Amino acid sequence: MAQPKKKTSHQKQHQRRAHWKAAQFSVGNCTNCGANVRPHTVCGVCGFYRGRVISRKTQASAQ
Repeated sequence: MAQPKKKTSHQKQHQRRAHWKAAQFSVGNCTNCGANVRPHTVCGVCGFYRGRVISRKTQASAQ
């Protein structure tokens, strides 16, 4: 395999890595209580996911 002739400068390394940023994750609303929830995640406020109660512990603490 071919080898580079010269060392990559710090400037070139930083230019290449300048686009390595974390993407913002999307946020939706819970269909039951309307709280902000990440997609495919149980609601932390009411414990619902896709119209069903998933987390009874969260449901008991909300009452």
